[in-house]
Order: sequence, then C-alpha cells, then structure tokens
Amino acid sequence: MSETIWKVHALKYAERNARTRADSFLFDDDHASQHDMDYFIWVLSDGKRNIVVDTGYDSDEASKRDRPILRNPAKALEAIGLDATQIDTVIITHLHYDHAGGLAQFPNAVFHLQEKEMAYATGPCMCSGTLKMPFTADHVCQMVQRVYSGRVVFHNEDGAVADGVTVHRIGGHSRGLQAVRVKTESGYLCLASDAAHYYENFIKGKPFPIVVDMEDMFTGFSKIQKLASHKSLVIPGHDPLVTKSFGSEGTSGFVWRLDKGPSKKIEGV
Repeated sequence: MSETIWKVHALKYAERNARTRADSFLFDDDHASQHDMDYFIWVLSDGKRNIVVDTGYDSDEASKRDRPILRNPAKALEAIGLDATQIDTVIITHLHYDHAGGLAQFPNAVFHLQEKEMAYATGPCMCSGTLKMPFTADHVCQMVQRVYSGRVVFHNEDGAVADGVTVHRIGGHSRGLQAVRVKTESGYLCLASDAAHYYENFIKGKPFPIVVDMEDMFTGFSKIQKLASHKSLVIPGHDPLVTKSFGSEGTSGFVWRLDKGPSKKIEGV
C-alpha cells in the first residue's frame, strides 16, 4: 500500500535584515557581511487533512523582543484557505519562541513534541540565562497546560504523525529539536526547521551559534540529508533562499510551494 502524498507550503511571517554572518555561523571567515533571516510556518495537506508545523510568534512577543512580524502566522493561514481554529494537528519542532509562540491560536489542535524537548524546556538548563534566552516561559507553560488537558502527543526519537508524515529527533540547536519527513510527489521532503537554519549550515558544515550539543548538531546535518530523497528537498528553517528557489503560490506574496521541488538551482545543492 502506497503512502499518502502531501502538498507542502511555506508561509513567511517575519524577517530580520539587520543581521551579520556572525549571527548565523560559528568559525566563519566573514563575520561582518549582512546575513538576512526569514521566519516561516509550514502546512502539510493531503486534500482531506491539514497539519501545521510550528506556530511562529505573535505581535506581543514581537514587541517584547523588538523583532517585528510582517503578519500574524495563524492569520496567514487564510491565504491558503485555512482557519487556525479548525486545525486539529500541529507539530512543534522545538519550543523556541519563534516556533512555539502561537500555541493559543490553535485551540482545537493536538500538539506533537519530543519528550526531550519538554524535559529540556522545564529542566535545570533553564536556570542558565544563555540557554533559556530562545525560550519564553509563557509559551512553555502553555504547552504544559496542554499536556494536562491531554492535547500533547510525545515522541521519543522517531515517530509517526500521519501516513507519510514522520518526526525525527535531531537535537543540537535545542535538546529535543525534531525534523519532519513528508512524502511528496517529488519524493521524501525534510522540513529541517532549525536543524539547519540555512543551506550553508548543512552543506558546508557550519554550525549555528545557538547550540546545546555541537555533536548532535553535526550529526543532524547528515541525518536531515538522509531523511530526504535529495538534498534539494531538505528545507532549512530560516533561509531566504527558499523564497528565491521555490515557486510562489497564490497572490499573497508570502506563500511558497515546496513539494514540487525547487524551480531554480539552489547554490551548492
């Protein structure tokens, strides 16, 4: 029996253009040059069911961190005909503010999360100001509330979410960071999330500066490529090259179709 084939959309909700390569890569030869970052949520659709991957963050969090958003991620779903309140399944790749900052906007969803991420985000490592910086306590507490209301499915390393959709713990950037493998018409696509913020991370083996386990991060660079049928189907979490390499969809200007594969050659891929 063949696996379900899914469509995959990337919805961009924010960008940061006042960054340098020093913010993106350790041990880089050129730390001074500008290096932009895009922020996405992703949607998997099989014609009957829709699964959201990550929730982004809202305007309140944007104000607290002085990192403006272009649009509310949950509201952005309307561009592809979806209503956040009707979504019943959300995969959270990890609990950093920009990936789990909109839990409340999905009131009817069950959330898929790695056991190690929940333990990490509520454990002794959060006594360190450096390690807790990418987390927001309110978001973590919201996930704890969903645990108590029976709306969290925990995965231990690898797990199935739906036919043709699996999750795989990578770690590195965060203890329980997970990537998402999706069966598409082009083959298996890997939503790497922050297992690779940029193509350059996994193609050239350049680690991102926010890291809890460097060994896991490097092992993850190899693993995400093995999860995909081709490395052009590895989708990094924040790279503006995604918007330049894949075809846009609709008239909104912030939606890209990923499952057909890149429409332009990706440098180095």
